[in-house]
Amino acid sequence: MTGGSAVRRLGTVELLTDGDVVLLRQVGREAGGLLGLDGQDQVRLATALSELGREVAGTAGGRAVLEVDGAPGAPELVVHVLGRPARGGRGDVTGVTAAQRLVDRVDVTSDADGTRTVVLRKALPDARAVSPARLDEVRASLSRPRAADALDELRVQNTELVRALEALAAREQDLVRANEELEDTNRGVMAMYTQLSDELEETNSGVVALYAELDERGRQLAAANDAKTRFLRSVSHELRAPVNSILGLASLLADGALDEDQRIQVGYLDSSARALLGMVNELLDLARAESGRQHVHRVRVDLAALLADLQGTVRPLLRPGVGLHVDVPRGLELHTDPELLGRVLRNLLTNAVKFTDAGAIDVAVTVPEAGVVVVIVRDTGIGIPAEHLETVFEEFFQVPNRLQPSVKGTGLGLPYARRVAEALGGSLDVASVVGEGSTFTLTLERTTAPALGRVLVVDDDDAARAVVRGLLAPSAAEVVEARDGAEALDVLAGGAVDAVLMDVRMPGVDGVATLQALRADARWSTLPVVLMSTLDEPPVTGVPFVEKAALDADGLADVLSRATGGAAATETAP
Repeated sequence: MTGGSAVRRLGTVELLTDGDVVLLRQVGREAGGLLGLDGQDQVRLATALSELGREVAGTAGGRAVLEVDGAPGAPELVVHVLGRPARGGRGDVTGVTAAQRLVDRVDVTSDADGTRTVVLRKALPDARAVSPARLDEVRASLSRPRAADALDELRVQNTELVRALEALAAREQDLVRANEELEDTNRGVMAMYTQLSDELEETNSGVVALYAELDERGRQLAAANDAKTRFLRSVSHELRAPVNSILGLASLLADGALDEDQRIQVGYLDSSARALLGMVNELLDLARAESGRQHVHRVRVDLAALLADLQGTVRPLLRPGVGLHVDVPRGLELHTDPELLGRVLRNLLTNAVKFTDAGAIDVAVTVPEAGVVVVIVRDTGIGIPAEHLETVFEEFFQVPNRLQPSVKGTGLGLPYARRVAEALGGSLDVASVVGEGSTFTLTLERTTAPALGRVLVVDDDDAARAVVRGLLAPSAAEVVEARDGAEALDVLAGGAVDAVLMDVRMPGVDGVATLQALRADARWSTLPVVLMSTLDEPPVTGVPFVEKAALDADGLADVLSRATGGAAATETAP
């Protein structure tokens, strides 16, 4: 930062002679000490300034301007050294090269006439050092008359050098002691190595057993990680109920007869509960992202209506002067999961809102070819550096930028959006130019509900079979039923089916045992099977699974079609 109310000037040193360079060194060290830098940092700063000042004073002269950047949480001492530098340096070492090794940051710019500006930055350890009163004291101290006595400065440098040499000598003694201890340790290690080598030959079988135990521990750790994920999901689900209750009660209170103070307090209660609900939802998304499981329930979705709802939700979040425009063909339908698609689009829109402080956000939907729908979210925000275009999709990563302090986020939005886009059978990509804006492109399959053949429904619950039969009626050519695994095998022996939809929990021969029997019989080993249950986790890996609580006609038809390997019917462009 080079301007604004946070920058306070401390003083200026003109650089014309070698005496001015000595003076600059004195002023730099004194300023560092008054602003809280320790002795070593004071010497580093003074040395960096003297190296740069010597280059400038050796030519047409220049000046050094000392300032304090009092930005909240990150105060810095900033020195601008301006002038035309002398050509060359001591070998490959120039003043800038030396300064880069001594301070936190060095920025260099040059004008067309050859004038160079070098900006040195050194972080200050205490924000209290940049209070107005303290800066007035520093400015007064630096402005007092002083003599650029090279001999006195040489004495100071010699004193600093003696101290550095004493510190190096002490470190050398420590290294000698450490080396002696290391040699003793090495002798002991060699003796231990010889002993262990002998024992290793005798305990080879024990090592094999240890590896087996480690493998088991690895499986236990994987199971513990899965348990952690389930715990996160369970806790976040359980937290939603009381938080929603708080929101409901706050709404009831707000509708009652309240005085002004009470109404303000209820408003605080409502906003706090909504913030807590947002964190709970984020926790649930994190659990789903870590587990890598996304249950897709496909139905017909009116994309124009979905985007209109999102537009109404996002518009109040826009910064003043920023426009939001949505262009989507009316009547464009997708066969997809509306909740998951809504999350992807909401993440893209809120991300654009966060980092766009001028211009507009445009959402355009196109159908470039049959069976494909493309949603483009384009903004005129601050943009993303080229080196971060892929890292933005890494979990918890946030691109450093000037708007970051004013926005909230965990760095999970874009990674979660890409993962969900892939679960929906699509992709999410980004292109961006810093200072011009970013463009996120969501590509989705456009499919209709697939047609099925003969489906066997296996469930011991008569009512559940009736519900599933009704859901399959629009897409299945025929639905046959069985009450348990044994009856299902009899039905299969009596005639071929195209797919099996089977409950997991059944008396007698349950779903898992029936699945094992089917896979063991050559006649049905490749028969597509989809398991269903009230559980929220698949009981068998590698087998399609649906939750009974989330069954719907389109989603059920879609998962059966995928299990049978049938390609979903493709719609044509409007």
